[in-house]
Amino acid sequence: MRWTIITVGKPAFPWAREAVETYLQRLQRYTKAEHVCIRDGSRSSVESQMLALSEKALRIILDERGKTLRSSELARWIDQQQISGIKHACLLIGGADGHSEVFRQSAHVLWSLSSFTLQHEVALVVLLEQLYRAHTILKGEPYHRE
Repeated sequence: MRWTIITVGKPAFPWAREAVETYLQRLQRYTKAEHVCIRDGSRSSVESQMLALSEKALRIILDERGKTLRSSELARWIDQQQISGIKHACLLIGGADGHSEVFRQSAHVLWSLSSFTLQHEVALVVLLEQLYRAHTILKGEPYHRE
């Protein structure tokens, strides 16, 4: 399955840019993954850009109201999606204004990374690390320890 992670703006912190590059590079061993940054603006502008970019993919919106998964559950979920023929998934991390109810309803899947509200760069790094971890679990590699 190919992954597109869509965020508002590029990471500003050097540590976040480095972590994003590291995990995108690591993921290339298992899958295709890319990070797409869109321009910040009004919530409606951000949401319309995200909807357009994720139109033909499985749309996964990251939101505090979403379902939380353990790493092993995420790995099983990815495996099930691949078995069912899903070719492309878009993970959407919104702007500072959060998501509208209409936007949340457009999701095929709604996930939460934490019950905490995470700064967007932190959320991006956590999400990429968890995708990497899930793929190593699927391959039976020693990165993940329970």
